[in-house]
Amino acid sequence: MGVVDMSNNHPPSHETKDFFPSPALSLSLAGIFRDGGNVETEEVEDGSASRGRPREESTVEISSENSGPLRSRGSDDDFEHADITCNEEDEDPNNNSKKKKRKKYHRHTAEQIREMEALFKESPHPDEKQRQQLSKQLGLHPRQVKFWFQNRRTQIKVEKLRAALGKYPIGTSPNNNSSSSCSGGNEEENRSALDYYTGIFGLEKSRIMHVVNKAMEELKKMATCGEPLWIRSFETGREILNYDEYMKEFPTENPRDGRWPNKRCIEASRETGIVFMELPRLVQTFMDVNQWKEMFPSMISKAATVDVICNGEGANCWDGAVQLMFAEVQMLTPVVGTREVYFVRYCKQLSVGQWAIVDVSVDKVEDNIDASLVKCRKLPSGCFLQEQSNAHCKVTWVEHLECQKSIVHSLYRVIVNSGQAFGARRWMATLQQQCERLLFSMATNIPTKDTTGVATLAGRKSILTLAQRMTWSFYRMLGASSYNTWNKIPSKTGQEDIRVASRKNLTDTGEPHGVILCAVSSIWLPVSRNVLFDFLKDETRRHEWDVMSNGGPAQSVANLAKGQDKGNAVSIQAVKLRENNMWILQDTCTNAYESAVVYAPVDIAGMQSVITGCDSSNTAVLPSGFSILSDGIESRGLVITSKPEDRSSEGGSLLTIAFQILTSNSPTAKLSKESVESVNNLLSSTLHKIKTSFQCDDAY
Repeated sequence: MGVVDMSNNHPPSHETKDFFPSPALSLSLAGIFRDGGNVETEEVEDGSASRGRPREESTVEISSENSGPLRSRGSDDDFEHADITCNEEDEDPNNNSKKKKRKKYHRHTAEQIREMEALFKESPHPDEKQRQQLSKQLGLHPRQVKFWFQNRRTQIKVEKLRAALGKYPIGTSPNNNSSSSCSGGNEEENRSALDYYTGIFGLEKSRIMHVVNKAMEELKKMATCGEPLWIRSFETGREILNYDEYMKEFPTENPRDGRWPNKRCIEASRETGIVFMELPRLVQTFMDVNQWKEMFPSMISKAATVDVICNGEGANCWDGAVQLMFAEVQMLTPVVGTREVYFVRYCKQLSVGQWAIVDVSVDKVEDNIDASLVKCRKLPSGCFLQEQSNAHCKVTWVEHLECQKSIVHSLYRVIVNSGQAFGARRWMATLQQQCERLLFSMATNIPTKDTTGVATLAGRKSILTLAQRMTWSFYRMLGASSYNTWNKIPSKTGQEDIRVASRKNLTDTGEPHGVILCAVSSIWLPVSRNVLFDFLKDETRRHEWDVMSNGGPAQSVANLAKGQDKGNAVSIQAVKLRENNMWILQDTCTNAYESAVVYAPVDIAGMQSVITGCDSSNTAVLPSGFSILSDGIESRGLVITSKPEDRSSEGGSLLTIAFQILTSNSPTAKLSKESVESVNNLLSSTLHKIKTSFQCDDAY
C-alpha cells in the first residue's frame, strides 16, 4: 500500500479562499441563500461570466486502496418581483474590441410575467421564433425574454434540490455550530458545498453529452483492462492503478491545474463481485435516487437528482439517461468529514446483457466554471454490469476520485489516506450485502433453523422492516453529515474523544417524542474486527458490556436470518431487570468492509403484535449500537484474533460506539448538564467493560 507525492515544490497558499469569485455569482447566491429578500440580479448570458482569479499550482498525492466562477441564475424570490438586467455590447470602431455598456435594470410588469409563465408551462425551452414573438407581444428585448426563461428554469432546479435535501433556513450554514474536529479547516471550508455550487445547473446539453461519452469510454477501459494499467498487490491481492500508465492512456490538457491551493490527492480502486439481483432491477436501482440511497444506507447520507438532462430509451427507459446528481458520502463516525460531490450519471446499454453506468464531475465542461468550491470530484467512475444466470449480475466497480487533501483524525488516517474509506471495495461490499438482504426479505422458503420464534411470514416481514428502519436511523445519526451538529466534551477517563448532539422529535411516530441526546466515541482496539463483532452480537455475552442487562445473560426470543453469513441477522432478546423484564430488538450487519451491531429497547406488548404480523411503522425505537472497521493496516502483530496463527496477519479494529437517550418527553425542554453527564458515564463505562473483556485497558 503506498502513496505517491507528486510535488511541484510550490509552498501551499495561505490566502483566504474566495467563495464568490465573480460578481454574478456573488449577487445570485446572496439572493438565494443569504438575504431571502428581493435583490437586483445581474443577468449573464451563457458563457459570458467573468473568470475567477488564477489559482496556485497544487501538489497531488496518488493513492489506491493498496498503496468559472459559477454562473448565477436569479434567486428564489417570486419572479414577479425580480429585477432583470439586459447586458448589451457594442463594437469599438477604433480597436475592434468589445466594451460593455452600462447595465440596465428594470422590473417586469405583472402582465409580462403572466404571459411568460403561460408559455413556460407549455414550453420551458422556447425556440428563437417563440422568443421573438413573445418579445414583440410584450414590448421586451429578445434577450430579456431569454434571460427570464433561463432564470425560471434554474429557480425550479434550485427549489427541487432544496426540497429534496431538506434545505437549511436562509442565512444559516449547515455546519455553523459544529466542531472543527468533524471536518477540519476553518468555518468557510466547513460550509456545505450545496450552499454555493449552483452555477453548474446552466450547462449546455451538448457539452455534457461530450463529457459523459468520453467518460463512458474511459470507464469501459478502466473496468476491463488488466496490466499494465492495473497491477495486483502482492501484500493484499487487490489491484493498484498504475498512474503513469493511466496518464499515457488518458492524457489530460492540464493534469495539474492548481485546482486547490493545498495538496490534492487521487484515489483509485477497482473491485469485482457477483450480486444477487436481476440486471434490469439493478440498473433501475442506480438510476432512481431513492432506491440508490436505500441500497447504500451506511454510506449515502444525502442524495438528490438535481436535473434530468436526458431521458432514457428502450424497454426499461434507462438506456441513454443522463442525470445531474448530488451526494454526500459518509463514514460511520463523526470524526471523519463527509464528502460532497456533484456529478453527472450516464447509463448506457452496451450490448445484450451488458450495461455501464458512469459518474463524472462536470466542473471542466465549460471554461468559466470554478471548481474551487467543491472539495471532491469524481473522475470517470462507475459500474460495468454483466448479466449472469439465475438472476445474478457480475459487477465491476471503479471508483476514481480527486479530493482536496485535508487533515484526518489520527485513528482514521490510514484507512482514509489509503483510499479504503471511500473506495470500490466498500461500495461493492455494501451492494452485495444489501442485495442479499432484499432477497431474504422477500423469500418464502427460509429454512426453519433460520427463523425461530416467529410463526408466520407476515410476522417475519414486519420484524425485518422494523429492524431495517432502526438501523437506517442509526446510520443517519452516526455520521458527520451536516444534518448532525456534534460538540466535543471531555470523557470521564480523559482517554476518549466523546461527541454529543441533541435533537427534538415532534412528529415522527417511529421514535419517542421529546428531546433526544446522542453521544458517540471512536477508539482503536487491538482486536480483529471479526472477533469484536462476534463478541458484541452474542446475547450470551451481552452482560459483559451492557450496563442495562443487570449482570445476567440475555435470553433469545426470536432470531431471523437476513443473509447467508450468520452475522447478518435480526434477533429479539429478553433481559431480566430488577423489577421486570425488558425486550431488545437487535440488528447485526456485516460485509467484507464493515460490521455493525444496532439495538433498541422495545415495548413488549407492541413487539408481540409485530411478531404476529401487525404494521410496525408506529413502533417507536431509539437505536444505539456499534460500528466496527478494520484499522486499514494490512499486517500488525500482537492483536487478538480468532486463530492464534492469524496474529501476524490481522490488524486491529476501529470501534465507534453510539448511545441515544430520551432526556425529556417535552419537546420544549432544555438539555441539562445532568443528561450530558449521564450519557458520558454510560459511554465511558461501556468502553471500559469492553476493554476489560479483552484485557486491553491501554487501548486508545
